[in-house]
Amino acid sequence: MNNAENRTFKIGNDLEVNRMGYGAMRITGKGVWGEPEHRDEAIKVLESLPGLGVNFIDTADSYGPNVSEELIAEALYPYPAGMVIATKGGFERTGPGERQINSHPDHLRQALEGSLKRLKLDRIDLYQLHRIDPKVPFETTLRFLQQAQKEGLIKHIGLSEVGIADIEKAKEFVDVVSLQNKYSIVYRNWERELQYCNEHGIAFIPWNPINAGNILYVEKLKEIGARHNASAQQVALSWLYHHSANVLLIPGTSKVSHLEENVKAADLALTADEINELEQVNV
Repeated sequence: MNNAENRTFKIGNDLEVNRMGYGAMRITGKGVWGEPEHRDEAIKVLESLPGLGVNFIDTADSYGPNVSEELIAEALYPYPAGMVIATKGGFERTGPGERQINSHPDHLRQALEGSLKRLKLDRIDLYQLHRIDPKVPFETTLRFLQQAQKEGLIKHIGLSEVGIADIEKAKEFVDVVSLQNKYSIVYRNWERELQYCNEHGIAFIPWNPINAGNILYVEKLKEIGARHNASAQQVALSWLYHHSANVLLIPGTSKVSHLEENVKAADLALTADEINELEQVNV
């Protein structure tokens, strides 16, 4: 486990952010579709971020679609100094709970220009490819990202759900500064990629950090949480936060109280025995 004092990370070696960030998928309607049920509370969540020290927001044009980005701008524009907003392109949201991969340059151009307009930005600090499109040559997508970066529309580029070979391929065209893959203590399929990113100064942004489908794991999280007067989610986030110094956490929520709870997870220190207990869960 890495030292808890590593509370910040420099994305692309120049954008310094607090490692406890915020994922903005949950400020949309059911199935990541349409407006949130409680719009005022969603705005309050976003407005609360700077005061809690959160200066890294992860979103995507497909969240809503468009809704998440629009709410971020409504709540926070003009953005506080040092606020980094990362967004993604490569999904088309076709209905509640529905999405299709589309990383064709024509779609990405439209998605990127839409994100810039909705977020009221001239340049996206971190633009992430949501997925590699099996119908589009990866090189074609990478050439688009390379060109958009040359045009000044993107500062840094990240990838999602890819392996080391894909990162290496992408690096023939662009610098890759972040990787957003599914990862938790009981879903370690991307462990090699995490370590690769750590060795190369690349931010690793895990999604689905709880993996609540594993009942044994959830029960162990609750058991350990009870010892610290903490929630199961706080324990899971604490393990991720301290596991590697290049991990940027983006827990999402649509409630201010839950946001405050998530942020406190950075201060929760698990013992070596508790870490061992978690890692011994039969998965």
